[in-house]
Amino acid sequence: MKHPSTHNDPPQSIMAHLRPHTGVVVDRQTVEMKRLEKRIGRVHFQQRLGIEADHATRIFGRGRTFFHIENWYSIHTFIRLTLRGLGLYGRGLRNATAIQTLHNEVILPELPKPFDGFTLLQLSDLHLDMDEAYPDALIERIKQVQYDACVLTGDFRAKTYGDFEPAIAALAKVRPHFTGPVYAILGNHDSLRMTPPLEALGITVLLNEAVTLERDGSRLHLAGIDDPHYYQVDNFDKAAANIPTEEVSILLSHSPETYRLAAYAGFDLMLSGHTHGGQICLPGGMPLMTNADCPRRFCRGAWRYHSMQGYTSTGSGASVVGVRFNCPPEITLHHLRRQPVQ
Repeated sequence: MKHPSTHNDPPQSIMAHLRPHTGVVVDRQTVEMKRLEKRIGRVHFQQRLGIEADHATRIFGRGRTFFHIENWYSIHTFIRLTLRGLGLYGRGLRNATAIQTLHNEVILPELPKPFDGFTLLQLSDLHLDMDEAYPDALIERIKQVQYDACVLTGDFRAKTYGDFEPAIAALAKVRPHFTGPVYAILGNHDSLRMTPPLEALGITVLLNEAVTLERDGSRLHLAGIDDPHYYQVDNFDKAAANIPTEEVSILLSHSPETYRLAAYAGFDLMLSGHTHGGQICLPGGMPLMTNADCPRRFCRGAWRYHSMQGYTSTGSGASVVGVRFNCPPEITLHHLRRQPVQ
């Protein structure tokens, strides 16, 4: 199976190229986006960018949910003022950087023996430009864990539109502390234009694509779909096209809302984020809202739908307002095993 292309150049937003025989100067971003269009297909490329232009600050309509609180900035201010008035804002900010390390054991009887014990580190909903404290808090936590590969399940920036370079710069600070290969998908806060700079950091972005991990002649497939929540440009046919049905496969989907489609497509495990587990929850972890059009049992932690297992991360950062209550941020180690450890 062909591995999606990555770029090893240092991240740069603009670099001039001289088109041969014409003398026309073409900026680096244009060249990279043309290359990306060829890779993912004209329709996907144009749909994604077109919807991004429509998205901007839309509060109501579009996507799987009618209401988009991330774009309602007056309510953000109201929440901050309310928390300050209650004397809770500082505590909420501290909670948002108190990242936990969670472990999830995934039993896959058909897992090839060489992959028995293979560990995936999942980070989701980083929103790294939300608070300058986030990158350092994340670095401190990931330096303490061991794993074979890392997956990032979307939402790198705080806003859903506008400048993404601060988020890329923050991720560039974190990236040297990852070990092993790093794979990512885009979320509803991310622009397709972020793909080249992400891949320049050595992160393989899966846009309805799959890669094959190999160990001692055995294979494990990792697929990723583009954001299914707002943009709804996920394509299971393309993502699973080259995955043999008899081999173990894992899907990265920014939102758990695709659980039915993923299960019926034959994936063995789906890793998601998006919901933040509610982020601001009542005592006991009861979320006030999850921003996902699916049953709440799919919105946090481990779950199962028919034969497919799933996990929805509460996220490593915070969105809308940079606070958390009764819902700590997390990084998650998924330990793949053929049978339970005795």
